[in-house]
Amino acid sequence: MNSVTTQELVRGLGAQARAASARMAKASAAQKSQALRGLAALLREHVATLLTHNAQDLARAQAAGLAEPMVDRLRLTPKVINTCAEGCEQLAAMPDPIGEVSGLRQQPSGIRVGQMRVPLGVFGMIFESRPNVTIEAASLSIKSGNACILRGGSEAIESNKALAALVQQALQEAGLPADAVQLVPTTDRAAVGQLIAMPEFVDVIIPRGGKGLIERISAEAKVPVIKHLDGNCHTYIDDPVDLDLAWTVTDNAKTQKYSPCNATESLLVARAVAQDFLPRMGEMLTLKGVELRCCPESKALLRQVSGARLVDATELDWSEEYLAPILSVKVVAGLDEAIDHINRYSSHHTDAILTRDHVHAQRFLREVDSASVMVNTSTRFADGFEYGLGAEIGISTDKFHARGPVGIEGLTSLKWVVLGQGEIRS
Repeated sequence: MNSVTTQELVRGLGAQARAASARMAKASAAQKSQALRGLAALLREHVATLLTHNAQDLARAQAAGLAEPMVDRLRLTPKVINTCAEGCEQLAAMPDPIGEVSGLRQQPSGIRVGQMRVPLGVFGMIFESRPNVTIEAASLSIKSGNACILRGGSEAIESNKALAALVQQALQEAGLPADAVQLVPTTDRAAVGQLIAMPEFVDVIIPRGGKGLIERISAEAKVPVIKHLDGNCHTYIDDPVDLDLAWTVTDNAKTQKYSPCNATESLLVARAVAQDFLPRMGEMLTLKGVELRCCPESKALLRQVSGARLVDATELDWSEEYLAPILSVKVVAGLDEAIDHINRYSSHHTDAILTRDHVHAQRFLREVDSASVMVNTSTRFADGFEYGLGAEIGISTDKFHARGPVGIEGLTSLKWVVLGQGEIRS
């Protein structure tokens, strides 16, 4: 398919999405909930078919030599599909935010002024690997009264087509326009360039993928971008700390799954507890095959761990998102150095403190400049489903409009509404 044809294709999707967005903006809460519940049912009904399409993508990815963390992101399982269905049902049960008026207050002139929550309109979503993002994006788009154009990675094209077909079926069965959710059906890379350059059709672009993709889109887009860069997440072991809690939570934060952006990539340990914490932690991580990239002090404490894979950390390791069984480890003097280190090297995604000191916990919450900041729990909780958002469109590391997991409200805007009874300005 040549670039001219691709341009025409994507502009056609844009025109259809713009038309559909007008219908979605006035759709009833009941219609949107019906579509979401219907989609959940269709997902559960078609598990076998979806796994067949996904197997085609997996086979092609493995034959092409795609790295194992990326293959893992690509994989659909019955559990993943059911989680998508649960997300749809959770969204369906949530209050509809569209049309909600807040902050209404009367002015001296007699008018009443407030703000109404409204859809953004049309968003374009560009993502890599994970086909479940198709359902997360579609379901949030439906609930928030938007239309969306989805452009998944070429490695997941068969899975995404099968999922998008179910979304459009659910929309139609609920009396909503099928064009409210459209998948770019070509793997031609020119489609991305066109999608991010159509402000007449697209109101915002949401890239979700590798750092290179997001940096390119942020640089080239002609419409606003909600960015999610890399997830260099930290877990800091404070003094004092409950060691049993710290071992369990750190293990989960790193090893429960290596490929998500909310997995811990950097471990900081207060010097006063390092001798008690690190050797046992090193044993647990070594048993799971985790390579430890260490500062000199942490390496000295970890040498006693039999079979430990120890590597001298470089300056680049403190900023790295591994998405693999690799963890950077650094001993710090205490809370102040930990906060300074995180604010310097973190991607401002998610960072956690494990501590028994309430004052330290409160300082960490206030002073760490990240989208999600946690106390005594795993960074792996940083996603929309676990936050009760039903699903997420991504995790924004921006500070404007949306920050952290982007759920329904992140896909809406506010407009001012003024209510009067014939008042005139003097």
